[in-house]
Amino acid sequence: MRPLQLSPETAIMLSKKLNVPLEQLMHMPQHILIQKLMEVEKGKDN
Repeated sequence: MRPLQLSPETAIMLSKKLNVPLEQLMHMPQHILIQKLMEVEKGKDN
């Protein structure tokens, strides 16, 4: 599995938003990344 294709700025922003280390974010499967982003957005709505 290859790392996600993200710009450095996007990777840093997502790392801070999801509160995960940058290295972990880059090797995270895309479907898990999307799932975590959806959880964060749901939490923000409540």
